[in-house]
Amino acid sequence: MATTAERDAMRRALELARRGPRGINPQVGAVLLSPDGEVIAEGWHRGAGTPHAEVDALSKLAPGAARGATAVVTLEPCNHTGRTGPCSVALIAAGVTRVVYAIADPGDHSSGGASRLRDAGVDVEAGLLAEEATALLESWLTVQRLGRPHVTVKWAQSLDGRAAAADGSSKWITGPQARADVHRRRAAADAILAGTGTVLADDPALTARTEDGSLFAQQPVPVVVGARRVPEGAALRRHPHAFLQYPGDGASGGLRAMLEDLRVRGVQRVFVEGGPVLAASFLRERLADELLVYVAPVLLGGDRLAVQDIGVDTIGEARRLAVASVIPLGDDLLFIAHPASEGDE
Repeated sequence: MATTAERDAMRRALELARRGPRGINPQVGAVLLSPDGEVIAEGWHRGAGTPHAEVDALSKLAPGAARGATAVVTLEPCNHTGRTGPCSVALIAAGVTRVVYAIADPGDHSSGGASRLRDAGVDVEAGLLAEEATALLESWLTVQRLGRPHVTVKWAQSLDGRAAAADGSSKWITGPQARADVHRRRAAADAILAGTGTVLADDPALTARTEDGSLFAQQPVPVVVGARRVPEGAALRRHPHAFLQYPGDGASGGLRAMLEDLRVRGVQRVFVEGGPVLAASFLRERLADELLVYVAPVLLGGDRLAVQDIGVDTIGEARRLAVASVIPLGDDLLFIAHPASEGDE
């Protein structure tokens, strides 16, 4: 059973973890307590190649000063050697006698630290403030589970499923409340994707903007999918981040290779907002984890569909979805859905 001092230390460790960068490595914080429950050192992970949180905290102490201490860590101490050594071994060598952590490390290579500690005679307790730690690391944990970034596919459509009128005009199908919601969600993503067709036709800025037109502090990295060149005067070239461009497409497996490269770059959440063809490619390759569909109460007719061919030829092949919520936004509706599991169908 965790003590009051350990619970307070875990709250502090979560605060420390948030100081670290979000990326390919998790945000982790650690607090070392003396045998009588006093804080003797703190640490957090500052990014790839830097000491892990536990080692960072231990480095603040003189040799031998951690003997008999308790380490309170937001994530199970790692058990592998990468750019740094195993934190479980460092804690054992330092003489730490108890380790309290919030959530288990899901990695195939990095997990097992708790078992190693127990085998060395260290008292280990798991699950302290696990809900808070899971919320902090939600995106990183999703990447570990999927093996790639989490993908949200967004589109706006008329009630009859069109993304544009017959002449190609599409501004604005939805109203200001729906558009503001899109920008808030863009700001929560690490990368925003558009196909070259959309970039050339609409000249989007791919920024996340507040209702007064200013930029959110957090901006997703713009990503262009397709081989055609982005014009020199494109709005995209004025984005706060330099854009990335990938030639890949779903048919060649290019989307999966692109997502893998984005994962290596530290991207955890991808926001796909780049036209009917790109949306269809992600759906066809079953790479969409979440769908945001903004539906306006207008009728457009014609053949400008919001989503192109996703590989469904018969009704038996229909892609079933589970609707998580329906949110009114002015006159529009936002449907949030995800691919249905067998239990959802």
